Amino acid sequence: MLRRLGFIVAATILFSSSLTLAESKKPKQPDKYPPSPLEATTSDPLLPPLLNKQPLSAEELQKLEAALDELNQQAASKLQAGDKVAAFDIWNRELRLRRYLGLVSEVKALSRVGAIAWNQNDTQEVQYITQRLQAIQKQALSEKSVDLQLWRSLGEAYQNVRVPKQAVEAYNQVLAMVRQQKDTAAEVQTLKTIGGLHLSWFDYPQAAKTYEELLSFATAQGDRFNEVAYLQQLAYIYELANQPQSSINTRNQLAEIYTSQNNFTEIPKLKLAIASNYESLAKENPNLLIEAFKNYQQAYNTAWQLQQYVRSGEALQKLIALYRSQGQIDEALQASQILVEVEERAVNFYGMMQAYDQIGKLYLERKEYPQALTAFQKGLELAQQIKHEEAYFTQQIEKLSKGNGE
Repeated sequence: MLRRLGFIVAATILFSSSLTLAESKKPKQPDKYPPSPLEATTSDPLLPPLLNKQPLSAEELQKLEAALDELNQQAASKLQAGDKVAAFDIWNRELRLRRYLGLVSEVKALSRVGAIAWNQNDTQEVQYITQRLQAIQKQALSEKSVDLQLWRSLGEAYQNVRVPKQAVEAYNQVLAMVRQQKDTAAEVQTLKTIGGLHLSWFDYPQAAKTYEELLSFATAQGDRFNEVAYLQQLAYIYELANQPQSSINTRNQLAEIYTSQNNFTEIPKLKLAIASNYESLAKENPNLLIEAFKNYQQAYNTAWQLQQYVRSGEALQKLIALYRSQGQIDEALQASQILVEVEERAVNFYGMMQAYDQIGKLYLERKEYPQALTAFQKGLELAQQIKHEEAYFTQQIEKLSKGNGE
């Protein structure tokens, strides 16, 4: 019995050891990408001997730069000929050697090749280039580099390989430097770049913050042209961010500027958007519906005066929908009758047909069947002219003729 127990213990130990050995020999999972070719340390015939002992001379650097430009041309030719693998092999060699020409030269080359890799949908190459850019950025931060050209090049390179978050980090370094230099023009341009990057990865709060800074610049300088441009961009951002109150405030500022300039052309469009924002807010605060009504009416009136009949019709349609949602059938009917005239002025037969259909339905709600019948008959006349929805209007007329549309 003891002997058998000893055998079992020994067998268990042996089995356990075998498992351990098997686990130790289990092959490692391969990395998603093989080692970066940009980190290869093999010698290159374009480099002079004894490189590790002394830096390249000015003449050697000049020769190397010319040789690397030639490599770039060779790679481009290979890619054009359809040999993508050979092209990126050459470009990777060029990128390795660009390090000897300084960080700015290297980053610009990484940016150029990164853009090509992205356009070629070469995710592996994009990954290699991104990793190298991150290493350079880390080095620049640790050294507290104030090389403006380097940081700008890094920002552009990150944009080319579509890494907006790190592009913003690079441009924030640029922003700090140009502010220290009190270079207002460069500050504005950098803020525009940063704002666009925030938008590209849907960071609306940061995008809004950036454009608010730009707006402050323009307002302080009395730059009405850019003030309008930034307000328009902010209104767009607030709309995307679902911030109706901020959108209303921004558009009201725009309306004030346009009015002060006697430029009323954009007012109807603005009022429509403001009214729509108030409708959104009224879901939580019904008292704001009156502001929606007011702005839709202003949009209609201004558009009518400007002979913007399409925009005027759009405002009336919104008003009619709002009246109906509040059970104000008389007002909806009155607006629908005005809509017929607006669509007639816009020479929009389809719009007139729809307006008569709407009038017919509103009269039906009020059980005023003769008036409904007249509206549907007018709708049918227009439907026959444009050869659209004739069957629908005929059906409505038949229903009314037979039994008051019931």
